[in-house]
Amino acid sequence: MGQRDTLKAMPLRIMVSRHSVFYSPLIATIAAGSLERHGLTAEYAILAKGQRSSEMLRDGSVDIMQSAVSANWKPMERSESPLPVHFAQINQRDGFFLVAREPDAVFEWNKLVGRAVLADHGAQPFIMLKYAARSNGVEWARVDSMDAGTPEEMARAFRNGRGDYVHLQSPDAHQLECDGVGHVVSSVGASMPPVAFSSLCCSRDSATTETFRRFVEAYAEARAWVRAAPAGEVARTEAGFFEGYSIDALAAGIQRYQALGCWEGSVEIPRDLYEQALNVFESDGGIARRYPYHEVCVRA
Repeated sequence: MGQRDTLKAMPLRIMVSRHSVFYSPLIATIAAGSLERHGLTAEYAILAKGQRSSEMLRDGSVDIMQSAVSANWKPMERSESPLPVHFAQINQRDGFFLVAREPDAVFEWNKLVGRAVLADHGAQPFIMLKYAARSNGVEWARVDSMDAGTPEEMARAFRNGRGDYVHLQSPDAHQLECDGVGHVVSSVGASMPPVAFSSLCCSRDSATTETFRRFVEAYAEARAWVRAAPAGEVARTEAGFFEGYSIDALAAGIQRYQALGCWEGSVEIPRDLYEQALNVFESDGGIARRYPYHEVCVRA
C-alpha cells in the first residue's frame, strides 16, 4: 500500500510544542468533531523535553506538529534537511499576557522598569516579549527578567511570591486571576503588530496526500468555529484537554483571544505576517539572514 492509503487507515499523530487555549483552533479540530466529520481520527500529544519537532516529522513518528515558522530558521542556518513545511496559520498575534499582583487598569510598559518579571525564556516568546517592550519605549536591559522554568513552574513560582509580574499564555494567566492570585494587565499581542506567531507543519511529502487535504478542511472548519462560537461553549468542548483548570479560566482566555483577533484571517499563512516575524527576530539578532517565504511555507 502507498503512503496515502496507509495514512488514511491510521489515526493522525498530532503533537504540540505548547499546550494552551491559545491553540484552540487545533484542539477543537479533535474536540469538536471536525476530524470525524471528514473521516479522520487523531492522537494528541505534547512535545516532551529533549524531543525535536523537525526530527520527529522527518522520521515519521509524527504527522502534524504545532510549531512556528521561526522554528525552521535556526535549522536552516545549520543546513539541516529535510525540514517541515508550514501550511496553516493558528494565531496571528502573540498569545502571552502579563499578570501583575494588583489590578492595573492603566498599565504602561514602563512600569516594568526595575521590576522582577518571570518571563518565558523560550526562544520565540522571549524575543516577542522584548520586541513588544521596545515597541512601547522600554529598554529590556532595565527590566529584572527572571527565568523560572516551564510555564507550570512559572505559575507556581508566582503563586509562591516570586516576581512582580509573570508572562504566561492562557489558561495559566487567567487561572491565576480566577484564583485571586494575580491580575491580567496587558496582552503582549495587543502591544505589537500582528505576526506569524504559531502554525501547523508537516513533512513536505505529507502535504501532497489526501489525508492532508481532509485535515486542512477539518482544521478550517474548527478554526472558524472557535472564532465565532461563545467562549463558554468552546471552553466546555475543550475542557477534557485541560484537567485542573476551571471552565471560567478557560472561557476567559478564549474570550480574550477572540477579542484580540488571534484567529482571524484565512488558514493560509499570510506573507506579510511571515515578514513581520522576520522583522521581530532580526531586531533581536535572532537570525543571520532573512529566509524566503517559499522555503518555509506552502499553500494548504
